[in-house]
Amino acid sequence: MKPARMERLFSVPLAAAAAAALLVAGLAVGAKVHGRPKTVIQVVTIKWTAEAAPEQRKAALEEIEKAAAAAPGVRNLWLRALRIQPRDFMTAYAIEFDDATAAERFPTTPAYEQWKKHYLPLIEESHTQQLTN
Repeated sequence: MKPARMERLFSVPLAAAAAAALLVAGLAVGAKVHGRPKTVIQVVTIKWTAEAAPEQRKAALEEIEKAAAAAPGVRNLWLRALRIQPRDFMTAYAIEFDDATAAERFPTTPAYEQWKKHYLPLIEESHTQQLTN
């Protein structure tokens, strides 16, 4: 065989192998991977009283953010609700805690105690759920 033809014979399988390797690598990177974290997620939905002004509702979420920032064991915070049920509930937020102990400790923190004193009178009803693995 001529050297140019041999070079071509080796380059075709080599190119195919390289393309297959890239395909496999792409599939591995793009594979759906999910875990089951041991953190605790607390979801709270709130129905405000008729007296609660929109500014007070907004301030309540801002204060929850401050309370979460001051509390040990808070990992993440979600403040923008996309959908809330029941329909007459107007606000929702979620807090991710490092563990169950941090979730149990949060309601007794000074910042959250202040939040309760100021905003609980404006809440007609609220629902709280906690989830973990």
